Amino acid sequence: MKLILFGPPGAGKGTQGELISAALRIPTVSTGAMLRAAIKEGTELGKKAETVMASGALVPDELVVGILRDRLAQDDCKNGFILDGFPRTIPQAEALETLGISVDCVLSLEVSDETIVERMSGRRVCPSCGATYHVLYNPPKKQADRCDVCGEALAQRPDDNADVVRNRLAVYHRETEPLKAYYEQKGLLRTVQGQDKVEETSRLVREALGIGQ
Repeated sequence: MKLILFGPPGAGKGTQGELISAALRIPTVSTGAMLRAAIKEGTELGKKAETVMASGALVPDELVVGILRDRLAQDDCKNGFILDGFPRTIPQAEALETLGISVDCVLSLEVSDETIVERMSGRRVCPSCGATYHVLYNPPKKQADRCDVCGEALAQRPDDNADVVRNRLAVYHRETEPLKAYYEQKGLLRTVQGQDKVEETSRLVREALGIGQ
């Protein structure tokens, strides 16, 4: 199966991507990891991307799609793949098609903005040992705002600040969400409503994709 995993930041795409990858034995391909790998391997496209990134500019769509094409040509993608983080815009989706990269399904995880802000702004991390918590769903058991493992004061990542999360969601709605209608017109879109429990969301994802337990 060739799949695009779609949804707002904090919707749980990473968790569900791991589930699908394990069930179907196909790799998850993220654009960030893909660019880093191409640069490390010193491919021609990787060298071009490195030059652009070194200047502080955004990597052009054509370059990202070219690196993606090379990645999907590797042996582990022969039976399918999961695209996570690309395309983010309709021009990027069109660029995929121009290069002959087709997909079988676009799975959209639907989660309300309010739920995502609550999920992400409530996350806390121990700066010392890396243990993670949530003020509502997984608070420290020993002492409020301190790590159960090492006792260090917990911190909030800058990206998890509520205002930052809302800004990321606004960008998603403006630039990326139009892809839903784009793929729905092509008959490729399947939607799953994210649930409070990860297990329940996973069950709905399996049903939507026809994956067994």
